[in-house]
Amino acid sequence: MMSAARSAAASGEADRFGYPDSTGARGATTATGAPAWGAGENDMGRPGRRAAGNRGRGLHGQLVQQLGQMIVSGDLGADRPLVPEEIGQRFEVSRTVVRESLRVLEAKGLVSARPNVGTRVRSVADWNLLDPDIIEWRAFGPQRDEQRRELWELRVGIEPSAARLAAERCDEEVRARLSDMVDILRHAIEQGDGLTFSRADSEFHALLLRAADNRMLEHLAGIVAVALQVSGGTDGPCRQSNEACLTHHQRILDAVSAGDPEAAEAAARALLDPRTGEEPAPGPDTVVPAPREH
Repeated sequence: MMSAARSAAASGEADRFGYPDSTGARGATTATGAPAWGAGENDMGRPGRRAAGNRGRGLHGQLVQQLGQMIVSGDLGADRPLVPEEIGQRFEVSRTVVRESLRVLEAKGLVSARPNVGTRVRSVADWNLLDPDIIEWRAFGPQRDEQRRELWELRVGIEPSAARLAAERCDEEVRARLSDMVDILRHAIEQGDGLTFSRADSEFHALLLRAADNRMLEHLAGIVAVALQVSGGTDGPCRQSNEACLTHHQRILDAVSAGDPEAAEAAARALLDPRTGEEPAPGPDTVVPAPREH
């Protein structure tokens, strides 16, 4: 395994997340010049804020989740050196798992890797704040209130406009699917099924964005889905999955089906009004969705 890693680095692209040839003692300086984490007080030894290991999809997904949470929470601050060998030892994973996990984090803007400098944590200004994983990590960490407020403001900015466009451009097939989602919402309320309500609500809003026939708005559908997951309480993305919430969804559907852009926009805005629709104030912690396949 060691020889394979070295030959890969020598024959192709330089291994920017490679291991040093020799390991310093605990608490000493590594071959990269970065301080090693000691066995006592060190950030990497602390468990994550959530039990990522219980929800991961393999070691790779678990390590991405763990390191990502620690960076976003501030446990690993900006410009902090990340030494792959130290990470592998601390989490008892192979160098391949560490290398691929760091590449995922680099793609999210959380870390940077440069020759002769090593891998370091980047500042929040460099993060891809629209990445669904980062949204979730922020929403369940110290930046929880700020993240939920920002998500709410984003939705208020785009969803009413998307509803207006959907009323002008929506085809019959999408109208039928929106109607199906409203029926499922109604049935879920009758059955007291919060999980089904949450899933149908997420699909309704994703369909609305796609119905606008605007690829940039459609690209935001996944972000809105995450916003719905993290912005509400345990009863689902609406403040309460009740008849009042259902009525607002029905009004959006009716306006879109009637081809009435003004009514569709007004109905979407009313749904997002905290006095009548989905409450932006943080609710109790909910379970963070499992890490995505990276």
